[in-house]
Amino acid sequence: MTSFALPAGHSVSTDPARLDREAVHRWLSEGAYWALGRPREKQDLAIDHSLNFGLYEDASGAQVGYARVVTDRATFAWLCDVFIAPGARGKGLGTALTAAVRDELAALGLRRLLLATRDAHEVYARVGFAPLAVPDKWMVLGEQ
Repeated sequence: MTSFALPAGHSVSTDPARLDREAVHRWLSEGAYWALGRPREKQDLAIDHSLNFGLYEDASGAQVGYARVVTDRATFAWLCDVFIAPGARGKGLGTALTAAVRDELAALGLRRLLLATRDAHEVYARVGFAPLAVPDKWMVLGEQ
């Protein structure tokens, strides 16, 4: 699997205390098609019950990206809410953040890591994600 180093001057942390919850909520509720209008209370609850990845500029300490993983930490994980701040895009940060998530989760020995995307297939393919081999085996209850 290809490894992607974070661009110089950036780091990833799973420390939930470092998250800029206000920025994460604004990014997702105003700028992410899958989370438009998500209430702050729902976002905070999602953060509190997930494994979170913050992407930060080292010099300023400002958060410039976010990813959230819902997992049992044994067999399954769902990668969601991946977002790079508009002013930080175009530097490979989305791919690098996704690779950092993948690499962190590898130690857990999960059987499956899933995600859903409408328009960023190429970002996720770079780090090893592929379409479902047998999509008719999967079912969903709720929004599609």
